[in-house]
Amino acid sequence: MLKDWNSLPTCMKNKETENYYNKLKQKRVALGVKRFCDVILALCLTVCLSPIMLVLAVWIKLDSRGPVFFRQERVTQYGKIYRIFKFRTMVADADKKGPLVTRGQDSRITKVGNKLRKCRLDELPQLFNVLAGDMSFVGTRPEVKKYVDCYSAEMMATLLLPAGITSRTSIVYKDEDEILEKYSSTTDKTTDEIYVEYVLPEKMKYNLQYLEQFSLLGDLKVMIDTVLAVIR
Repeated sequence: MLKDWNSLPTCMKNKETENYYNKLKQKRVALGVKRFCDVILALCLTVCLSPIMLVLAVWIKLDSRGPVFFRQERVTQYGKIYRIFKFRTMVADADKKGPLVTRGQDSRITKVGNKLRKCRLDELPQLFNVLAGDMSFVGTRPEVKKYVDCYSAEMMATLLLPAGITSRTSIVYKDEDEILEKYSSTTDKTTDEIYVEYVLPEKMKYNLQYLEQFSLLGDLKVMIDTVLAVIR
């Protein structure tokens, strides 16, 4: 899962990223086990949850015009561009009708989409991304290239591992749209500007901490805490 340092993209070869790389290099075996567990768990969940995903697909289709799945280019390990799978929770072509991140009471979110988001059920199709190797169950949530282009040298370290379905950051910022709404009430900046200048740097503190403290037990705890957070 971890390439040789000389094989990394030039944009990632900096002193800040190297510090995190050296720490992860010492945990190569754990990273291998992490990938193995990802594949086994993703296969089991895909089979078990397929009836639920079928029902959700029909519900989405009956609720609004547009495709069942939302597919968007995101950035994962080593800066690779891939297309993320999610259930569509917004009107068709929503990314062309507003910012790439949403905030409270976004008119582009559908009725069914609002319910799916609250329970995080829109994330279920990302099991396919895990099987494809583009994502892991735990890791930095994938950003669009527009935001990755704004990363500092240290933030580039988060691209050492595959993007994740959940993370400690996801739990802390589970109400990100409400946080963006609060910032927007105190500034005349656009939603994208607010996200890059205020929200993204704070989220990255948790993401970088994850790289420093990575462990299989830590991943398991994040997954359990995510389920508990959704239930609450």
